Amino acid sequence: MPDLIVFVVTAAALAFTPGQNTALMVSRTMSSGPMAGAVVLAGVEFGFFVHLIATAFGLTALLLAIPAAYGILRTIGAAYLLYIAFRIVRTGLVDLPGITPRTSKRQLLRMGFLSNALNPKTAAFYLAIFPQFIDPHHDVLTQTFILGAVQITVSTCCNLVYIAMAGRLYGLLRKHRTVERVQRWLFASLIAGFAVRLAWEPRVHSAAP
Repeated sequence: MPDLIVFVVTAAALAFTPGQNTALMVSRTMSSGPMAGAVVLAGVEFGFFVHLIATAFGLTALLLAIPAAYGILRTIGAAYLLYIAFRIVRTGLVDLPGITPRTSKRQLLRMGFLSNALNPKTAAFYLAIFPQFIDPHHDVLTQTFILGAVQITVSTCCNLVYIAMAGRLYGLLRKHRTVERVQRWLFASLIAGFAVRLAWEPRVHSAAP
């Protein structure tokens, strides 16, 4: 498989590019701690795995070839991001001492998974980038899964850096409710902005997930 190092660098650059998944992980980390951010990250990476399966077996190419299907997925994804933004503003999703956590690990996992799995830009990224690093003279399916495993591993490592950095602010936000409220509204607005962009921007062939 040629240029694997170049692929790793490309995957890292895209993972470090802030997007809706990054905003969601950082927001949950700053509100509920690094463990919450890590659970969201696990959901995000599972979403990547679903996109990988779809790409390997041709479902992604079919999705992008049918404008109506792409539009439906984009609309559902945007609606779900708006729902997340609403929940952040409405409940804060903050786990305070003496208060029952409002968001279970299962909910956080689902949140990360759906945010990524319902993003057609992730599907476009896989379909646009992977063929550039696949040798057509060898087993294409095996190479696709290898590239997917590498991309998911790189994404996990890069996003753990974001979670570790956001985790340093977790204690501060628990002590200062005003700062926590500002953070909550900031990230809710950011995620809502990603939803609007996803819903209204022209159909893309590749983009940073």
